[in-house]
Amino acid sequence: MPNDKKFLHLLDLTYLKADLIQSIIDRAYQFLDQNNKIKKSNDLSAITVANLFYEPSTRTRATFELAAKFLGAQVLNLDIQHSSTKKGEALIDTIRNLQAMQCNIFILRHPSEGAASFVSKHIQPNIGLINAGDGCHAHPTQALLDAFTIQKHKGPIDQLSVAIVGDVLHSRVARSQIHMLHQLKARNIRIIGPKTLLPKNGQALGVQYETDLKKGLEDVDVIIMLRLQSERQNAGLIPSGSRYYHQYGLTEESVSYANANALIIHPGPINRGIEIQSKIADSPQAVILDQVTNGLAIRMSILSKIAENQQEF
Repeated sequence: MPNDKKFLHLLDLTYLKADLIQSIIDRAYQFLDQNNKIKKSNDLSAITVANLFYEPSTRTRATFELAAKFLGAQVLNLDIQHSSTKKGEALIDTIRNLQAMQCNIFILRHPSEGAASFVSKHIQPNIGLINAGDGCHAHPTQALLDAFTIQKHKGPIDQLSVAIVGDVLHSRVARSQIHMLHQLKARNIRIIGPKTLLPKNGQALGVQYETDLKKGLEDVDVIIMLRLQSERQNAGLIPSGSRYYHQYGLTEESVSYANANALIIHPGPINRGIEIQSKIADSPQAVILDQVTNGLAIRMSILSKIAENQQEF
């Protein structure tokens, strides 16, 4: 049995073992019917979930809100731009005030690496906390929904070769995906991009480096495209958009280097004509919209597991 009895916080994937990752994925299936539609429940009917997004977000924030509501929770979306944060209130004071308002689970996105870990050390022991992205560090729920998507379409990950293409250096998604792929024992993990956008600690990450897209996509079963993190980059790290697209954009030609029917996923938002050709983004091989639905199911799974464990207190 997975060791998830103390699963109250999801900060990153470095400490989650494969059995807990798989149990989260298995529970996510329970929230989808045979037509891939979400099944609602009242698992969180006594829970209040607070969304604290200190950075812009569309898919992550919306799916967390809907996931909580589909489970019957009360949801508080804190408007950071018009909150006491703008008056100088510290993050931890905001959290403490929301605890006093009887919020049970916090969803936190923050531009500072380690923000979720910091908060976890200062909240009450029965409060749940989910990292929805912290700087360039981690985005665990995105990696979990990607694992769910890959398994749905390709089966066990330990049989697959996976390539992550693009701005790996600045991508919290890529870091969490690499941890997830290692835990689920992917056959091969490659990161592909210009040298300026690849991390230097390749041996520590346990991945294969490639700067040539054609070579990197050979014998690949899953292609994970990344968004260019322009808001986190220093100037001059990448060539012009058209040149980047010519070298690293996923097109009909470059997809042909991978295995037949290679799965294509992208965490969004998509930059068409820079990271991926529109024809490929809209092709049957690309399951980008299915990722969004799977994100709802995965986040419902995580929220329901945390709520279950809160009952121990």
